[in-house]
Amino acid sequence: MDKQNFTERNRRDIVAIATQHFAEKGYAGARVDEIAAATATSKRMIYYHFGSKDGLYRAVLTEAYRGIRSAELDAELGDLPPLAALERLTALTFDYHFNHPELVRLVMDENIRGGPHVGEISQGHNEIVLPKTQALIDRGIADGSFRAGLDAVDLHMTISALAFYFVSNRHSFHAIFGVDMTSEAAAERRRAQVIDNVLRYCRAGA
Repeated sequence: MDKQNFTERNRRDIVAIATQHFAEKGYAGARVDEIAAATATSKRMIYYHFGSKDGLYRAVLTEAYRGIRSAELDAELGDLPPLAALERLTALTFDYHFNHPELVRLVMDENIRGGPHVGEISQGHNEIVLPKTQALIDRGIADGSFRAGLDAVDLHMTISALAFYFVSNRHSFHAIFGVDMTSEAAAERRRAQVIDNVLRYCRAGA
């Protein structure tokens, strides 16, 4: 493949394959030559279009965060009453993590290494989170359905942590307690618990 024939589709395919490798092996274990071998391109072309292994990893991490933020943006929470909107946001966040374990693995590896890239790539993708969460809080407090004193960072962290843990600790939890956290039935049960916890945390009079 020459440089002129390298298309956006080629780029997406490379990022998709690279996502699997970085998620499974971590940044240190992933190899550009193995990624190239699994795609329809060459190691030389990957370096030409992404600059380096680091550049390819940034593209992977950027796409991972873009995916969940796009899902949140498409939720159209403003059309729902605050409690229903919070339920939808919580369910969406839980389902996205459950259906995209590669995101969880990438974030875990990034944090283990001290988060060297996430601050750089978050601009333009993660900046929508807190304003949207704060707008939901403000609406809930204004109509009396949410208690006063809620903080957007705390609420986002609570929802994300509950969704993240169900995926990040599925193997250790299964080994210790014998609980299968990979089945749809387990996910449905836990999703309901997470939604209930978040609503109780925010609801007025709780």
